[in-house]
Amino acid sequence: MPTGTWWFIGAAWGELLIAAVLLRTRSGTSGTSDVPPPQALALLRGGRRAAVTVALVALHQRGAVAAGRKHTIRANGGPGRTRDPVQLGVHGALRRALALRALTQRPEARRAVDALRGELSGAGLLRPPARLWAARALLGCVPVTAVAGPFAAGASGAGLAMALAAGAPPVLVAPALLRLPDTTGAARRLLTDLRERYPLPAHRHEVTDGWLVQLYVALYGDPALALFLPRFSRDGGLLDRPPGQDRAGPVGRPRPADRNRPPVDGGSDADGASC
Repeated sequence: MPTGTWWFIGAAWGELLIAAVLLRTRSGTSGTSDVPPPQALALLRGGRRAAVTVALVALHQRGAVAAGRKHTIRANGGPGRTRDPVQLGVHGALRRALALRALTQRPEARRAVDALRGELSGAGLLRPPARLWAARALLGCVPVTAVAGPFAAGASGAGLAMALAAGAPPVLVAPALLRLPDTTGAARRLLTDLRERYPLPAHRHEVTDGWLVQLYVALYGDPALALFLPRFSRDGGLLDRPPGQDRAGPVGRPRPADRNRPPVDGGSDADGASC
């Protein structure tokens, strides 16, 4: 077997090991009793869209935003008394009515969410984006290096079979590492613990605290939106799925929002609690 073949096999193993090191994270801030802000929890659960959605819920509770035409969100005055960077960034992006997907891509909203992502990365709850992308690039190169390398080196026959066998382990492990989520194990444990502490209530009139409404939306997504803010969520296009088809997956089961139930205290459009 040509000597150059072993260089390719060694390179494939090296790419795999470096990627694994890049994907490792320090332990998160476990042991603290503080609950992270709802927007941070939403970012851990559902990414940028979920974080912007929770910010919109908080703004809506203060009457700062409302549902626009054709499933859009529009500003409805100033942002209110808040210093939250994500809420301010989202509100600042609403110079005109926007659909949720377009709103998440506005520079003001993106910068605010990216800053929050950086804080969560520093806390060990999210993998740093630069390291994550570097690791994924290396993992994408592993199959090319391990499979194409021996052919490029001129290996054939038994030598080629030996080289491919030696390169098989990193090729098989690389896809598993590629599927690792952005969140760390500490973040997933945190979300699981909070869902156990704050199960989604059966009726929205059980909750009168606006912050708790934001927390439920952060932890459960669509089911909580449909429960606490059915009209705003539907008219503003916040739901990932049409009403009646929400599924919470591993975070819980949906609970239908009965529009005939009495609203909780506060909130505009008779949706949700105000803070």
